[in-house]
Amino acid sequence: MIKVFSAEQFRAWDAHTIQQEPIASLDLMERACRAFTDWFIQVFPGHHKIAVVCGTGNNGGDGIGIARMLHEHGYRMSVFIQKGKTESLDYLANRKRLPVAATELNYPLAPTVFDGYSVIIDALFGTGLSRPLEGNDVLLVNLINQSKAIRVAVDVPSGLLTDRATHGTTVHAHYTATFQAPKLAFLLPGSAHLVGQWTTLDIGLQEDYRKLQDTPYQIPTLKTIRKRVRPRNRFDHKGTFGHALLIAGSTGKAGAAVLAARAALRAGVGLATAHTSESGRVIVQTAVPEAMVTYEAQQDYIATVPALERYDAIGIGPGLGQHASTKNALSQVLENARQPLVLDADALNIMSDHTEMIARVPKGTILTPHPKELERLVGSWKDDFERLEKQKTLALQLQSIVINKGAWSAIALPNGRVYFNPTGNPGMATGGSGDVLTGILTALLAQGYPPEDAALIGCYVHGLAGDLGAREKTEMGLIAGDLPDFLAAAWQRLA
Repeated sequence: MIKVFSAEQFRAWDAHTIQQEPIASLDLMERACRAFTDWFIQVFPGHHKIAVVCGTGNNGGDGIGIARMLHEHGYRMSVFIQKGKTESLDYLANRKRLPVAATELNYPLAPTVFDGYSVIIDALFGTGLSRPLEGNDVLLVNLINQSKAIRVAVDVPSGLLTDRATHGTTVHAHYTATFQAPKLAFLLPGSAHLVGQWTTLDIGLQEDYRKLQDTPYQIPTLKTIRKRVRPRNRFDHKGTFGHALLIAGSTGKAGAAVLAARAALRAGVGLATAHTSESGRVIVQTAVPEAMVTYEAQQDYIATVPALERYDAIGIGPGLGQHASTKNALSQVLENARQPLVLDADALNIMSDHTEMIARVPKGTILTPHPKELERLVGSWKDDFERLEKQKTLALQLQSIVINKGAWSAIALPNGRVYFNPTGNPGMATGGSGDVLTGILTALLAQGYPPEDAALIGCYVHGLAGDLGAREKTEMGLIAGDLPDFLAAAWQRLA
């Protein structure tokens, strides 16, 4: 797992490394500068004219060190200093090492100050910033953002608050090269346009700190997901891998049942049954011959559910519709199911209209709302950090898992932990992708995976299938029906 630390924890990590290695803080800064420079040379080779804009704190010290190293590699550059109230010792030491003259900015600044530069390296403020920018800092950042140059942030874009919502002026970076580990703000949609394309640079901070320090926020890796996937034994059979029930579809939305059933089968379930409306039974049976089909006597919608005892896991919601009688079907599931549940789409929408049903969600259920569905369940929020807290609270209250779907899908567990899924791409932002996820999750639960493992594996393999599909189909050309076809290749990566 990749741990996502707070700004305070990062400062403590630096201090721990300085003490335990031991290493001088200036030498640790030098190591960070070298890592950034090596990355920069790979991304921006050739003859670029660079403006390095530095504050007078440690982030500015990074910028000064980077400028020196890039100068040694033959890059043309100018160094601009934004005078602050204080100057860190490491900044001052690096300033003395700088082999080129630096320009201290005087106001008012000419609007053309950054004309002619192809890259601006932003080293004004780092993770230590605790307030919105003001005064001349705002004027400077606005000029940086107005420049036609590519903007590259050192560690974090200046003005970005990593642990709480940013409301002030911020550098809009095209690239961010951050040190040692990603910051929480990088994983939230409201900050994505500020961070741009980001990468993590290893600067050799002490590994024992990472291992011992706790944080509620983590990112699964291929290695950690692979460890959770169970090997199959030679004499296993379809009964070993469970029977999944997918309650899905209504008139005009039979495709949701098709996608969920196909995904469940590609996720390794032994048996899959789709329970759908009468209007969709022939469609589902024809499109997914490997699945069994039960159907509602009603032509257009689902009003009842089959006997639940024979199934090992139940997924309900894709394409369900919100007919008044469908509420009764959902109530039957919430009251009578003794097996693991996945609640998606219209199941969640029905619950948000009938809030008394929320308290009846069984412990250990997996809920899969997209942001709008989550808002209907928990109310509105003013920023991503409040949304995250509301999501965590819902998971705690229900003692269930709440997955907020999207880029970096947030998987909130009832113990307060949140995992951010790293796989997936914008090509998956198309109707039916969530139905595929429901099928995968239900299949994993039916195979006996604990809800936490099912959620982490399911989200990861769902996104990985999307990534593999986008390589062949392109993000623009990817559709939800492609995802089950790429699940086999995704499982192969996890073998």
